[in-house]
Amino acid sequence: MSGHSKWASIKHKKGAIDAKRGKIFTKLIKELTVAARIGGGDPNGNARLRSAIASAKAENMPKDNIDRAIKKGTGELEGVNYEEVSYEAYGPGGVAILISCLTDNKNRTVADLKHIFDRHGGNLGEPGSVSWIFVKKGLIVFDQNKADEEKIMEIALDAGAEDVRQSGSQFEVVMGTADFEKVKKAFDDAKLPYSLSEVTMIPQNTIRLEGKKAEQMLNLMEALEDNDDINNVYANFDIPDEVIEAVH
Repeated sequence: MSGHSKWASIKHKKGAIDAKRGKIFTKLIKELTVAARIGGGDPNGNARLRSAIASAKAENMPKDNIDRAIKKGTGELEGVNYEEVSYEAYGPGGVAILISCLTDNKNRTVADLKHIFDRHGGNLGEPGSVSWIFVKKGLIVFDQNKADEEKIMEIALDAGAEDVRQSGSQFEVVMGTADFEKVKKAFDDAKLPYSLSEVTMIPQNTIRLEGKKAEQMLNLMEALEDNDDINNVYANFDIPDEVIEAVH
């Protein structure tokens, strides 16, 4: 399983989503602004903006907030000019980590990252050191106890998904980025609820963590997610559900 989808499920279990609503909104506003600046303010012709709006609505962000962020991106309203920058790193146990940031101060961002990794048993790597491990794909995740595997399989393959697999207590549906919206719409039309849907970076291999390294990795992910400049974190770890329960 992608460390990213694993971490998303952990956050839901911990109830951290509601506790950090303000930080989530901050990151969504940055993404809306940058997406509109790069591709324009019309979501019909801007897939990245369309995805950002869907994510914002999923977090119950007020429409006025969404509209203001888009207008800042298009220049209709004054706003901060965020820059996209990526970093590659290693976590506990040699886990590969990709970090995408939206920042108005790269020096501050890299200093914060170094501090986080120093505290949690990791280090920043050189460009290209881990990015080759990841492939950009569409990902839709279902909770096993709320889903019918045969129905998921049937809809996914009919809509053009590449793979349906079980990982721990979840079913993961993987597809090419060009097919993401089509597959997602097929599940929406069938009214099958999923816990996560996004275009993400999926690792081609994973590192299984237990014990102290698992705890370090979870704490590292939490620290990275807590940083306002960090937009997304992708990692190739796998931690058994029972270990997660023991740690948190």
